[in-house]
Amino acid sequence: MRGLKNKTAIITGGSRGIGRACCLAFAREGANIAFTYNKSRQEAEKIKEEILSLGAEPLSFQADVKDYTQCRKVIEDTLAKFGKIDILINNAGITKDRALFMMTLEEWKEVIDTNLGGTFNMTRAAITTLMKQKEGCIINMSSVSGLIGLSKQSNYSASKAGIIGFSKALAKEVAPLNIRVNAVCPGFIETDMTAALNENMKKQILELIPEKRLGRPEEVAELCVFLASGKAAYIAGEAIKIDGGLAI
Repeated sequence: MRGLKNKTAIITGGSRGIGRACCLAFAREGANIAFTYNKSRQEAEKIKEEILSLGAEPLSFQADVKDYTQCRKVIEDTLAKFGKIDILINNAGITKDRALFMMTLEEWKEVIDTNLGGTFNMTRAAITTLMKQKEGCIINMSSVSGLIGLSKQSNYSASKAGIIGFSKALAKEVAPLNIRVNAVCPGFIETDMTAALNENMKKQILELIPEKRLGRPEEVAELCVFLASGKAAYIAGEAIKIDGGLAI
């Protein structure tokens, strides 16, 4: 399939997990891939090689999405190389789980500033370009934690719920300009975040999921490909769960 041939996609947090899966899935569809990473330069180089092997053009940025100036440069340099931006996937995110009575101000601020603030920064940096083009697709990575809340994730749940509200509000603003904005809400996915859980915690989580398994990053990536494609042309302002039934 080459359903997104010659499109340009920017994917934040693209070196690992869901972001990495999105980079490869969109490359298979023929899109040019610009992606950010924070620290994992070695992983970023591997992804660039894989993208090239799929016949797509990669562009990587070591950037902190908490910094608007760095986000602006990602947009400007992507435009300079590819000439346009068709798809923005705000995927970069972190967790710092802790019961609220023990949570530090720094743990609260870093999660909010990265997850919600980073989504604002990248979207704000890109939105003028998309509005001038009168075309584009923005996919914001939220979480079922933002829908139902999860214990000891008050910072993460707040950031992800904020992303849903942000996506719905922005969708109303820009839908008349042929720009679609949606949020994707994964449940527990096989990433570095879930790999850090001990076996007892994993067992407890699986008991909560009707499908009795963790999701795969590739499954989330394929949902993003669909939302970015013409097949999803009439979907806007949605928060779409992909969680094996966790949040039913």
